[in-house]
Amino acid sequence: MKKIVIASDSFKGSLSSQEVADAFEKGVRDIIEECNIVKVPIADGGEGSVDALTISLKGEYVYVEVNDPLGRRIKTKYGFIESKKTAIIEASAACGLTLLNENERNPMKTTTFGVGEIIKDAINRGSKKLIIGIGGTSTNDAGTGMLQALGYNFYNTKGELLNGNGENLCNISYFSDNKSNKPLKEIEILVACDVTNPLYGENGAAYIYAPQKGADKEMIKTLDNGLRNFATIVNKYNKSDYSFIPGTGAAGGLGFALKSLLNAKLVRGIDIILELINFDSIIKDSDIIVTGEGKIDSQTLMGKTPSGILNYGLRNNIPVIAICGKIDWSDNLKKSNFKEIIQINPNTISLTEAMNPTTAKNNIRLVAQEITKKYITEE
Repeated sequence: MKKIVIASDSFKGSLSSQEVADAFEKGVRDIIEECNIVKVPIADGGEGSVDALTISLKGEYVYVEVNDPLGRRIKTKYGFIESKKTAIIEASAACGLTLLNENERNPMKTTTFGVGEIIKDAINRGSKKLIIGIGGTSTNDAGTGMLQALGYNFYNTKGELLNGNGENLCNISYFSDNKSNKPLKEIEILVACDVTNPLYGENGAAYIYAPQKGADKEMIKTLDNGLRNFATIVNKYNKSDYSFIPGTGAAGGLGFALKSLLNAKLVRGIDIILELINFDSIIKDSDIIVTGEGKIDSQTLMGKTPSGILNYGLRNNIPVIAICGKIDWSDNLKKSNFKEIIQINPNTISLTEAMNPTTAKNNIRLVAQEITKKYITEE
């Protein structure tokens, strides 16, 4: 019996990873009923990672109440895998840009405090390992909000206690970790981080990402100076400079706090996830692997889900086919080792119609029929 593994990322704004797999399976079954189809929800550490990993690893959702980026109480969730004592956390669930209206965006005021609250809950539940995706945040507080929730205290020159947010980074004179969560020191933390920005400077957190979070030019300068100040203080504490490590500028410097003070490892998101679910074992004896994402372009081969899947396919000598809503061809894509890259939508269709879930599911089903005829039934 033929075996197909479907391991696609979500088609952002249209279909979840699971919905993509379900639609593709229907297309295969239209052509050949007797086929071993393995559906693996996948994400690369960004949006959808909690759902994808919790489903794949047969975990459970944990619902918690935490502070949002502006300190309002909200309900959110993370994934917990009891068998592995592992929590799957998305920082954006507590401090994501999508939690704010456009007129509320202000990285001087926003905080990662809620991320720390999720981490604390996960540790109290018995987690020994944390997988934290840090994309999509509204913050530029260098993780001080998160650290505050975990028991770190920040002070100005007068010894006054400061809240962890962007505007206070310039005011921090010293900090204390005496009240920090001690079990945290024994936790393995892997951070899904696919950007390589340092903490500060022209390629750092403030200059590159703060504008989309609501910062104007003056705010950007202030935030960058604050990041420099906080880095100096932490570097003295550690007797080592972490600020130029690639990825420490991710999520407004949240990567820096996790790396420099919580001893986290910054790793490509898709690599963490595929290793955690033992993807080599899943794809064993497969005839083809199908992967994909909403748009495939030159960035796809730089650590996105399809590239991670392709690497596993290549080392196991299994052909990998990528599907997507739209292809933006580039030289490196043309030279890549995908068996095929297939756009499910005709170029004449409007973006609104293409992203309609019903349309997308139907187009994936049609593409799946053609792939099945070509690679499964005619061999």
